[in-house]
Amino acid sequence: MDLKAYLSSRREMVDAALERLLPADENGGRILEAMRYSIFAGGKRLRPILCLAGAEAVGGDPAQVMFCACAMEMVHTYSLIHDALPAMDDDEFRRGVPTSHMVYGEGMAVLAGDGLLTQAMVLLSDPAETAGLDPSRVLEAAQVVMKAAGYVGMVGGQAVDLASENLRPDLATVQYMHAMKTGALITASVQSGAILAGGDADQVRQLVRYGRRIGLAFQIADDLLDLEGDFDALGKTVGADQARGKMTYPAVVGPAQARSMGQGLVDQAAEIAESLGPQAAPLAELARYIMARTH
Repeated sequence: MDLKAYLSSRREMVDAALERLLPADENGGRILEAMRYSIFAGGKRLRPILCLAGAEAVGGDPAQVMFCACAMEMVHTYSLIHDALPAMDDDEFRRGVPTSHMVYGEGMAVLAGDGLLTQAMVLLSDPAETAGLDPSRVLEAAQVVMKAAGYVGMVGGQAVDLASENLRPDLATVQYMHAMKTGALITASVQSGAILAGGDADQVRQLVRYGRRIGLAFQIADDLLDLEGDFDALGKTVGADQARGKMTYPAVVGPAQARSMGQGLVDQAAEIAESLGPQAAPLAELARYIMARTH
């Protein structure tokens, strides 16, 4: 399949849906402006695309899970806003543009992140968006997403990340931290799409295995890009992890071994996707893309 064309078409679908679900409104004030600034600042839309592909992989209609895909992007964008704050990573650029706090100030950036997280919860429980879906599956998918975003997932991983700065790197901590910080939301993306689209227990279980592998591989690739990438491609400052004493895969095992680990994970993920049949071909190609990407 033509992965580039697939990603482009899915990005357009997601962007159109986000525009519908978070429209400009002069009554929304500066807070809505700040929320839209970050949500429409670009990005790969990987998590929403994984949600749509998860639905496709079990024979479902991706249009039916678009509300969940957009909720995933809102959760992810909120995390980027907060992660970039001076109290966290203190980044001036994300996605190639000034970060929210650089444009709107720290207080408004915190609120913009809060607003996007809350709007994601609104979407996941909106009767208009979930009409026609099995209510028990809607609830299950919402639980999956919010749990992955919380203290046993992304927020917990970020807390470990902060606590681990300038400590001696060790592999167990890095794997645990990134499985929560990055892997949990990526896994929830593909898992929630499959749940909403009617996937059976075995299909969902296989997609969770897939998600956990590409989640870790994605973080390995990010760690390597922070060492080897450039600002124009990444849209953010490179070398920041090393400067802040971050615990990363290359810091523990070296760049070559980290790359080998990441490649092994995406190979396993692609094999899992292929076992689900031709409708999961986009997931197999997405897995291979993880380690080949340049941003």
